[in-house]
Amino acid sequence: MKKTAILLGATGLTGNILLHKLLEDTRYDTIKLFSRTKIEGLPNKVTQFVGDLLNLEQFKEDFKGDEVYCCIGTTAKKTPDKELYKQIDYGIPVAAAKLSKENNITTFLVISAMGANKESSVFYNRTKGEMEHEVLEQIIMHTYILRPSLIGGERKERRIVEKVSLIVFKIIQPLFIGKFKQYKIINPESIAQAMLNLANRTSNAEVIITSDDIKKLAKK
Repeated sequence: MKKTAILLGATGLTGNILLHKLLEDTRYDTIKLFSRTKIEGLPNKVTQFVGDLLNLEQFKEDFKGDEVYCCIGTTAKKTPDKELYKQIDYGIPVAAAKLSKENNITTFLVISAMGANKESSVFYNRTKGEMEHEVLEQIIMHTYILRPSLIGGERKERRIVEKVSLIVFKIIQPLFIGKFKQYKIINPESIAQAMLNLANRTSNAEVIITSDDIKKLAKK
């Protein structure tokens, strides 16, 4: 039986790659996109729901499917207001997890970040950690939280600090061995493929997956 995938964050780097993987995957006959803006030129396999994702509850009746892929995320540069930042990086994934629970969706995947910790003194890490905690509180049967390291790839917007960080990280990559492998740069293709592979396996466990394991899962 064909499946329905729900995707949030399809206009982002990883989300857009995942969207195209879902389009090519014959296991899915319906893809529901929830976003602030419409993506033009998509096939009939895709249904788009455009609106304010900070009020995701408005989509409750349409938020139904087999799997939810949450690729939502912002940056301090794009969203300097910490309150709005938290509404996006914490609020949207948590709201999506709650709707998934209410609508009996049994598979939920979300991109978090390395260093996520709800007890952290660092705002970014704490926000991601609190998001993870609330997502797990929903007790969705197949819950997968991915914690990638610095994500490579070309983005539409320019992020000077991030580009410099990528250059530095590429130079020191050979030093990351053993337990430090998880700090290596990861490409968005690997994250998207790992999410798709995870959603189509049979494990019932709630899983938090680090960057090095994401790369391994992408190859399976």
